Amino acid sequence: MKRILCPKCDNYITFDETKYTEGQSLVFICEHCKKQFSIRIGRTKLKATRKEEVLDEQANAQDFGSVVVVENVFGYKQVHPLKEGDNVIGRRNKGTEVDVAIETSDPSMDRKHCVIHVARNKQGKLNYTLRDNQSVTGTFLMNEILGPKDRVRLEEGAIITLGATTLILRIAE
Repeated sequence: MKRILCPKCDNYITFDETKYTEGQSLVFICEHCKKQFSIRIGRTKLKATRKEEVLDEQANAQDFGSVVVVENVFGYKQVHPLKEGDNVIGRRNKGTEVDVAIETSDPSMDRKHCVIHVARNKQGKLNYTLRDNQSVTGTFLMNEILGPKDRVRLEEGAIITLGATTLILRIAE
């Protein structure tokens, strides 16, 4: 399965590339904004490595860990590297600046949903903390909702739920 971005609203449209041959033109109508557009299948479209496979290999390149977005009905698996300091996490949207922009159509995830803070302690070990960013549906850590002023320490494999989307924390080695 391949995904292409609608040029108008930036939503993904999924199609089965195995049913088409190189050089064939396809016409799509976006179900969100009703924009009609076409693409031509080229060698790169059929043989390209999926973006998340490349990101998976480079996720800990900066040595600050990463979050893995679990594949669900709203989107595909994604891997986002973290940086030192505040990492604002939210739904990807044109005009909204976030550090970890999750590509999803999940309406229950805010554009700036929560923040993971990465910092080194006096011994040089990385500490991860999570806080909600005044989201409408709340931020859950291991099925427990965070209060408006809660700052919770995260460990390897922590399961964070934002709306109907689940993230898994992978700490740097």
